[in-house]
Amino acid sequence: MKKTVIIYGSSTGTCQSIAETIANKLGVSDILDVAKVTAAQVNVYDNLLLGTSTWGAGDMQDDWYSGIKEIKNANLAGKTVALFGCGDSQSYSDTYCDGMGEIYRELQGTGCNIIGQVPTDGYTYDDSTAVVDGHFVGLALDDVNEGDMTEARIDAWIDSIKDSL
Repeated sequence: MKKTVIIYGSSTGTCQSIAETIANKLGVSDILDVAKVTAAQVNVYDNLLLGTSTWGAGDMQDDWYSGIKEIKNANLAGKTVALFGCGDSQSYSDTYCDGMGEIYRELQGTGCNIIGQVPTDGYTYDDSTAVVDGHFVGLALDDVNEGDMTEARIDAWIDSIKDSL
């Protein structure tokens, strides 16, 4: 595996816990809080796994607003990026994992290769800007309402991306 980092934004600890789980399963030792990330740090990695929770009316976790600017200030050309997002498919089913969709849109035109799209089959939600062409742009998780599916979804996603990392 090429040099890989997991960058997350988490307000309650759920997205951080997901990032740590993914890191353990992939054997990745570099995990960064997006609140502290710099473009210089991002530049040294070939693969970026980016995770956010969704807040409010479908917003990224707060730290991502400055963090995405730092990431975009890095040279992303040729880097491989995979996204994961946490959302609430019951209480906020009309903005499910929209934060992940925001990161996806921010990265358009940066020259990175986004991998890890996930079919929407088996998910319960009403709407999501993280769905493009019938697939989530990354791994969508609801660890609160669908926690019994989290482990299997992570495992399937990792299996789908690990050969590209």
